[in-house]
Amino acid sequence: MCPDTGKAEAGHRGRKRLNAEENERVHFKEENKMTINNQAVETWIGEMAEMTRPDRIVYIDGSKEQIEELRELAVRTGEMIRLNQELLPDCYYYRTSPKDVARDEKRTLICTKTREEAGPTNNWTDPQEMYAKMKKLYQGCMKGRTMYVIPFSMGVPGSPFAKIGIELTDSVYVVLNMCIMTRVGAGAVRLLEEGADFTRCLHSKADLNENEKYIVHFPEDNAIWSINSAYGGNVLLGKKCLALRIASFMGRNEGWMAEHMLILGIENPQGEVKYICAAFPSACGKTNLAMLIPPELYRKQGYKVWTVGDDIAWLRVGEDGRLWAVNPENGFFGVAPGTNDRSNPNALATTKRGTIFTNVARNLDNNTVWWERLDKEPLVNGEDWLGRPWNGRESEEKGAHPNSRFTAPAENCPCVSSEFNSLTGVPISAIVFGGRRAKTEPLVYEARNWNHGVFMGASMSSETTAAANGAVGVVRHDPMAMLPFCGYNMADYFRHWLEMGRQVTDPPKFFHVNWFRTDEEGAFIWPGFGENLRVLLWMLDRCEHKVSAVKSPIGFQPDPRDIDLTGLDIAPETMKKLLSINLDIWKDEAAGIETFFSQFPDLPKELAEELTTLKKNLLIPTANPRNASSSIAV
Repeated sequence: MCPDTGKAEAGHRGRKRLNAEENERVHFKEENKMTINNQAVETWIGEMAEMTRPDRIVYIDGSKEQIEELRELAVRTGEMIRLNQELLPDCYYYRTSPKDVARDEKRTLICTKTREEAGPTNNWTDPQEMYAKMKKLYQGCMKGRTMYVIPFSMGVPGSPFAKIGIELTDSVYVVLNMCIMTRVGAGAVRLLEEGADFTRCLHSKADLNENEKYIVHFPEDNAIWSINSAYGGNVLLGKKCLALRIASFMGRNEGWMAEHMLILGIENPQGEVKYICAAFPSACGKTNLAMLIPPELYRKQGYKVWTVGDDIAWLRVGEDGRLWAVNPENGFFGVAPGTNDRSNPNALATTKRGTIFTNVARNLDNNTVWWERLDKEPLVNGEDWLGRPWNGRESEEKGAHPNSRFTAPAENCPCVSSEFNSLTGVPISAIVFGGRRAKTEPLVYEARNWNHGVFMGASMSSETTAAANGAVGVVRHDPMAMLPFCGYNMADYFRHWLEMGRQVTDPPKFFHVNWFRTDEEGAFIWPGFGENLRVLLWMLDRCEHKVSAVKSPIGFQPDPRDIDLTGLDIAPETMKKLLSINLDIWKDEAAGIETFFSQFPDLPKELAEELTTLKKNLLIPTANPRNASSSIAV
């Protein structure tokens, strides 16, 4: 089933690996070897080793010395390429198999005792059946290889938010990525030796057989098994697998929430910082918003934006009755194409040191990296993501894969928050949902209350683009941007949100945004990027009761005069379009929401009631958002 170490690993075609004898001559320093004094841990590792049969076992302590030795090993085997260390210090390049380039949702399973527990939106298989199938695939799959034991913490060790995991893997790429994305080593080991429970994560590349690829979650056993993939989203098991699918299940049982949300802080000229969580489906500017740079007008006034997290938030109710959030990750696993000095200069700056680049193009003139829309000059002497010679001026094919990635340490980010490593997290003033809608959703509106906010998130959707899949305007529902990541029945997930609302005595306000309204020619009419701060500041003014709002059929909208447009060339008629609501389009929207909700037999009654309210409101003429007399203070 498994290739021997003398063969070239898929994804590194033409590069020779060390053979087994050479591999045995690569030794780790004695001080980098360790054990974990926890009988449950050692028993589990022993059982997994007995099944997978590695030649040796190496414990990962996260030290700089051990990481450097692993980098050297990856370069010697051809698994990774060392990039220009003057221009990109401690940066490396990696290629996956051409058939292993993204998360594989069809082969991502939630295995619970009953199908109902997984719900209609997850792929379900009986856990005993799946264990039996997986054990056959794992049998002897690490022969000739090293099993790496990675003890890691999601969240700062010692924080009440933190969760501990151990990933066993035969991939150096996984080890090095996990050392960026999670907190590996002593902190996690200490908690394990104190008896902390841990998520049991098992991964093997096996032989990268796409027909036997599985990413399987056993929420009731706190376990994740992944095989036959080497792509980050399928094998970095601390990320979406633990931090969302397993953690959402934990959160439901323990009274907190794991969400697919960024966390950002906005500092005003007086030095006060307010925090916002936001959830967006793909292609809606999530990372760009997380690392937003204020427009020059606001920078001169003293406004700053701080990044706490770009992808995942864990939220708990604090003793003060507010909702507090942490980012459980320690790095960024970002999409490279489209990242540039205009779209996200902070993200680009973050990649300049200690980063692993996956499936991008390589500049052979200076041994650096390149991807589409990085700059205006395509490579002439390049190598594409498949390792082929590539001239961007002549080739019709892309140099970088559209889902090519960078894995970068969060500490590199110029705008990383001083609260990034906080044990208690940050208090959340506003929760934002958003999507890409050409005509339906206005620029911004506010929920009436918590239940309406949950409805807003549960019904959120986005339209596909031609670049995405060849179809324009196809509406896809993605509740809270969690559809691929919820580890249990989504109807129960909605119910958990509603229950959390009853625990929060000082709740955040909920908002919906749409940066993507278009005119009759299909051009965007809101400038987006850093200018989105203007809308966020209106939200915070609402949270602090500084401005009134206009009642509409879908919620509360801004009086246009309350969104500062200083320095923008936006005419009053354009602003009217941005905030307009077409009742006929919204009636169709309500019908689409009803159809989506119909797949949940046990939909919470509160959401059904909110849908009924929306349909009733759409029969009432909408208030003129430019009429100040219709404003209400709430």
